[in-house]
Amino acid sequence: MPPRRTDALYIAPPAQRAVRLLRAVVEGDTVTNTSVTAKALGINRTTLIRLLCTLEAERFIERRPGGDGFQVGVGFIGLAARALAGQDLVQVATPVLARLSEAFGLSAHLGVLDGHDVLYLLRRAPDLPVVSNIRVGSRLPAHATTMGRIILAHLPAAAVTALYGRGALKAFTDKTATTLAKLEAQIAADRAAGLAWSRENFEPGIDSVAAAVLGPAGAVVAAINVTGPSGQFPAAGAAKTRLGVAVHEAAAEISTRLGHVFPGAADPGRSGTDLAKSAAASEDRAPRRARPAAKPSSGTKTRTKTRTKKSPRV
Repeated sequence: MPPRRTDALYIAPPAQRAVRLLRAVVEGDTVTNTSVTAKALGINRTTLIRLLCTLEAERFIERRPGGDGFQVGVGFIGLAARALAGQDLVQVATPVLARLSEAFGLSAHLGVLDGHDVLYLLRRAPDLPVVSNIRVGSRLPAHATTMGRIILAHLPAAAVTALYGRGALKAFTDKTATTLAKLEAQIAADRAAGLAWSRENFEPGIDSVAAAVLGPAGAVVAAINVTGPSGQFPAAGAAKTRLGVAVHEAAAEISTRLGHVFPGAADPGRSGTDLAKSAAASEDRAPRRARPAAKPSSGTKTRTKTRTKKSPRV
């Protein structure tokens, strides 16, 4: 049996230093100042330079345009792409998210929980000028994002407490939950609705809705969402309901293809329709005034005319 990853006796320091440097470049450190990067990684500058040369030779990193610093190389991107493509989760989700993105003209994503963050594994975006700039490999705080919230909503309460019970949570907008109690209330509402909605909760001008992806044993394994500018995102009414239902059904389709069986649902994709409608209704709190019915003129028959309102393209 191989040793556990926490067994320090079996950790190879040179390999660990190379991995830490590669992770730093992936996360945006261009290593334009080798002294600063070496200090941040806890290694000496000479070792850093040797690691840079090695990673560049293996095409895991490459020079940035203009030669100033480094960026992720095609060798690493190709390796990561092949690894992701080999995962059933990504393979199954790819065509589903592509259809979802195309149907609504919004960006669609797949993510998993990694510590306190949501790690983005897949992104599908429409061919439009304004789309999400989230990239595969990006990390966003779980407590402040829809995919993170809907995953947390499906975890045991003790697991959520273990993650967020030690202090205040970072606020990104005035709608972000900043305490464990507020987060628990928020994810309880998400769990009841079957969807997590965001109206600029994480980033001003950006809205989102997410649903959970379940594995064969019924545990949450990932989440999907669609995001878009607030001006293009359906905020109420039939268009919002239609989007919520579509996202829930897409998550259910992925779950089913992964081997999850929805109890008592002949059509798992349809099992979330009522939940999605309830979620949309709960977001639309503003009361509507009923228009007084027009009195028919004497001697004329009253006709009921049904109008079909076209949903806007979102």
